[in-house]
Amino acid sequence: MDQLLAMRIFHALVEARSFSAAGEMLGMSHSSVSRQLKQTESALGVALVNRSTRQFSLTPAGERYHRHCIDIIARVDAMTHAMTDEREQPSGPLRVTVPLAIGTLELPSWLPAFRLRYPDIELMLSCSDQYVDLLAEGFDVALRISGTPLADSSLQAKLLTASETVLVASPGYLAQAGLPRTPEALASHQCLRFARANSPDAWTITAPDAQIHRVSLSDAFATDAITALFAAALAGTGIAAFTERTVRAELARGTLVRVLPQCTLGRSHYYALYPQTRHVNPKVRAFIGFMAEHYRES
Repeated sequence: MDQLLAMRIFHALVEARSFSAAGEMLGMSHSSVSRQLKQTESALGVALVNRSTRQFSLTPAGERYHRHCIDIIARVDAMTHAMTDEREQPSGPLRVTVPLAIGTLELPSWLPAFRLRYPDIELMLSCSDQYVDLLAEGFDVALRISGTPLADSSLQAKLLTASETVLVASPGYLAQAGLPRTPEALASHQCLRFARANSPDAWTITAPDAQIHRVSLSDAFATDAITALFAAALAGTGIAAFTERTVRAELARGTLVRVLPQCTLGRSHYYALYPQTRHVNPKVRAFIGFMAEHYRES
């Protein structure tokens, strides 16, 4: 006896509350549904349906069996959907919101490979350092960079990577202003400020001897756009703080130089956030999996 088929027929019978209606739902005859029920009861050794009255009702054993049927059918269908999704090439529109650092400064390191792997995904990328409500604004997934653990929410969060926060400046600025050797020496330098809402007005720097230094940031230049801060650092206007991943290419080329590399400003964490659902959209799963692989290998 095909037990899964028997469970589906029994579930349909319970939902329809009659043999004839269940047969219509399944494209089977009344007698076929009745015959399947008898075979199931015989295999289980218990009565599942009361036959002493014209009104349809389940026996206690039938109620328990039906609960198990619902659970097993749901699990089998979920597995089938998951395997089907894996076979299908993700396609169609995917709305993603990312910080400016990922959507502009880091974009050359990941977008070409993503487009090559998933040519049928229509990626609509929104770049902003402002908080975005995924559900209210209709985004499928968000990438966020945070120096602190994310607050609890109704969203699923996957940690992609962590990156050290580093101080950098252009060679031209350091040639003119000198290379600071200690955190205290930063007081005589132009320390560029990232002035997003709730962002600190000072750097907290831990020296190699574990002493903590608080360095006030300059009022000469402040911006709420990481791209403007990046451009200002490249232009030689002062020292700025970025995640190491954001400035990795510039450090390799020598257009930016590490300042106080022996000190630490902490670490920032890269997260992917997406709505909680039983079945994650294949496009969302593909994008998050790709970004996790990208950060793991780079």
